[in-house]
Amino acid sequence: MDTMFGILQKTSKWLSIIAGTSLTLMMLLTVSDVVGRAFGHPIMGTYEVVGFMLALVIGFAMPKVSLARQHVYMDFIDRLSKRNRALMKIFTRMLCIILFVLIGYSLFGVGNEYRISGETSPTILLPFYPLAYGVGICCFVECFVFVFEIARSWRERHE
Repeated sequence: MDTMFGILQKTSKWLSIIAGTSLTLMMLLTVSDVVGRAFGHPIMGTYEVVGFMLALVIGFAMPKVSLARQHVYMDFIDRLSKRNRALMKIFTRMLCIILFVLIGYSLFGVGNEYRISGETSPTILLPFYPLAYGVGICCFVECFVFVFEIARSWRERHE
């Protein structure tokens, strides 16, 4: 279990580095475009590239945020008994696994459609399918995070 957790931590760390790099590049590109527009030389395709990078930021940051428990937390759960809190945690994680499996599967289907049809962005012709596949993979990594959370809850409950 500890080996799997280590792999999951390293994977989520690399994904978050990609997300952070995308966020930084997105900021630099936006500032450069604004300055370029002020001097009459906007950067072509900025809107499209920023949209692509935003998807990378959101999708690739999910596993690390969930693993570090930095996501939204409901205070009313603290009012429940320890047993009911653990059951609620397991139940919600199982629902999240189902949800993210469906989202990941759908993203791979959309990615396949984009790849087959050759769908690209209108201005600079960036293909959409790698982005759909990448975020889909992140959804499946997120499922492993939820499985680990269930195992951690189960272990805490039985120790």
